[in-house]
Amino acid sequence: MNGAYSGWLIGAALLLALAAVVTTVRNRPMGPVLLIGLGLLEIAVLAQAGFALAGMGRVAEKATFVGYLAGTVVIPPAAVWWGRAERTRWGPGVIAVAAFTVAVMTGRLLQVWSMVP
Repeated sequence: MNGAYSGWLIGAALLLALAAVVTTVRNRPMGPVLLIGLGLLEIAVLAQAGFALAGMGRVAEKATFVGYLAGTVVIPPAAVWWGRAERTRWGPGVIAVAAFTVAVMTGRLLQVWSMVP
């Protein structure tokens, strides 16, 4: 797993979370900008998962690592589904929580990755 790529991914997820919080505070429903942001976040998470699975031989806690990795892959599509179903201002709130969760879980993935077996 590349620390620079993961750092970029954390930053992008936090930026998306901030945009979703601003949309929620402005009492607006979810728009195409947030959907595009979630799509790009999912593509980035899938790329990270590919890199991580390719070098998983050096991970000490494989079950924990795979669990966090699977969680980061599943969260953005679930947020799209839930955010589109909730047509009030809380749809973007769901997006904010999901993006923040992806950022935190990516940071945890880096911690598990750097543990010496």
